[in-house]
Amino acid sequence: MRRVLTAARMRAADQAAEARFGMPSPLLMENAGRWLADAARELGTTASRYVVVCGPGNNGGDGLVAARFLHISGLRVTLVLVGDRAKLTPESQRNLHALEPYKLQPQPLGAVEARAGDVVVDALFGTGLTRAPAGEFAEAIQHMLRWRAAGAKVVAADIPSGLHTDTGEPFTPCVEADVTVTFGFYKQGQVLEPGATLCGDLRCVDIGIPPEAATPQEGRELFLVEEADARGAIAPRRSDTHKGSYGHVLVVAGSHGKSGAAAMSALGALRGGAGLVTVATRSEVVEPVLGHAPEVMGWPLENRGPLGMADLELLLEAAEKKDVLVIGPGIPRGDETVKLLGELLSRVDVPAVLDADALNAVAMDLEVLRRAKGPLVLTPHPGEMSRLTGVPTKDLQKARVEVARDFARTHEVTLVLKGARTLIAHHDGTVYVNPTGNPGMATGGMGDVLSGVLGALLAQGLKLPEAAWTGVYAHGLSADLMVARRGRMGLLATDVAKGMCNVWTRWNR
Repeated sequence: MRRVLTAARMRAADQAAEARFGMPSPLLMENAGRWLADAARELGTTASRYVVVCGPGNNGGDGLVAARFLHISGLRVTLVLVGDRAKLTPESQRNLHALEPYKLQPQPLGAVEARAGDVVVDALFGTGLTRAPAGEFAEAIQHMLRWRAAGAKVVAADIPSGLHTDTGEPFTPCVEADVTVTFGFYKQGQVLEPGATLCGDLRCVDIGIPPEAATPQEGRELFLVEEADARGAIAPRRSDTHKGSYGHVLVVAGSHGKSGAAAMSALGALRGGAGLVTVATRSEVVEPVLGHAPEVMGWPLENRGPLGMADLELLLEAAEKKDVLVIGPGIPRGDETVKLLGELLSRVDVPAVLDADALNAVAMDLEVLRRAKGPLVLTPHPGEMSRLTGVPTKDLQKARVEVARDFARTHEVTLVLKGARTLIAHHDGTVYVNPTGNPGMATGGMGDVLSGVLGALLAQGLKLPEAAWTGVYAHGLSADLMVARRGRMGLLATDVAKGMCNVWTRWNR
């Protein structure tokens, strides 16, 4: 699990590395520049030219060190220094002087070109950028964009120049990197979209900043989930187990014309490893659901129309001896649905995953969440999250971490805010970023499958928030493995459900 820092926390960690741990800034810069040079060499060939574009700050100093190492390696290096030399930081000034014996002098930006096969090192801006680049700095970024369009590879020092470190939103203009070498810790804007894409291959390297230099902030931590975390959360199966060892999931889902939603959620639970899955749904929907998977059991809800208080007793009976509830995909929602959910959740003490129309119902009365006896997992997409919070979707997307964290803390739930780089926010204030998944998942039913997978992991005894970030990671990885074999176009939610077996094979589970 990798900690992710804001720009302010990264500055504090840099300062603490020297003040508390005796790691001087010149040594950190030397280490950063060496890593940067290594990454640039990996992208080039013996025929490549290396263009190093430096700004006046310490990020530029990292680039100057990289230029020295590249030159010492016998490579053809062109140095560009953008901005007033009089404003170079002391460390950058020292590294500029260190280039004099090698006769590596900065060249005018307009006199430099890079083409296919060349490598450009972007060391213009670091993590402190808070406004759009202008003047010669914007011109330098435009040059780097043009060089990349011509076929040159770009390596960014710490963060692509023009990218906001905290939000992941690009200013105009902004560098697009093939590789970003980030120093010490991941930064928030690198693990959120669109910043994650603009960073390209993101590599976090150790330049000597101790992990302890970043002081923990209780209730404000952000982590990037890694595959080892998700794999390690799921124990290998013992040979002396049976279906009862892996839990029984009750899926409350489906309605006329939406039997598929219930079936996909049930399939997600089965493929997620649950021992038993029962679907509670309107009587006319039971057989179509069972037709998708004969392993699923049905529980007919005899009434008609939207779910309401008349269904309470049957649902309470269905919930007996179940380990988890998954509620919402395709349910018939009406005026009494929120009241029904309030009563059901207040009387059943097992975990519940709320998705789709269960979320839309709860949005009418958020007190339902406070009255729940068992732990709750909410899995909204941005539109559903907007209804839950009253925050317009456009504004919500610009502050996803803060909105997710605040909602989870306020309502004491675990929140899975779906989308590119899905966020998992726990009620203790910790937020986890999921790196798996791809644009092929932009089709109907993906969330239904995810709700079932989450229910299955909870049924098998995983606790929150671990069950949530493990399930989200595995679900996205299933899609990634399927896409690697068949492409992004035409990926189906049922493909992802079936593809969960590829994840378990990969993890030897």
